[in-house]
Amino acid sequence: MTYQSKLKDQFVDGLFEAILTLKTPEECYRFFEDIATIAEIKALAQRLEVAKMLEKDLTYTAIAEETGASTATISRVKRALNYGADGYKLVLKRLPEKEAK
Repeated sequence: MTYQSKLKDQFVDGLFEAILTLKTPEECYRFFEDIATIAEIKALAQRLEVAKMLEKDLTYTAIAEETGASTATISRVKRALNYGADGYKLVLKRLPEKEAK
């Protein structure tokens, strides 16, 4: 079964195609610094870290202390992990595989 995103449109397709052309962390830094604010990038990075910590069953308190994320953000990430499009799960599964190479 193919996933049907609520976000899908030609502009988002173009953005994702552009992201998929990036080959190194340096290229990612350069692109994302141009396309997003520092606060937006930091918020996305924080959410990914929260997801990693939730997968390790850390408490909201420990996650908030470590990341500075609000309990609302932690809850939002937890809801996405449990009921979302499985994007976090896909990335969290692949990260250790990538690090092992």
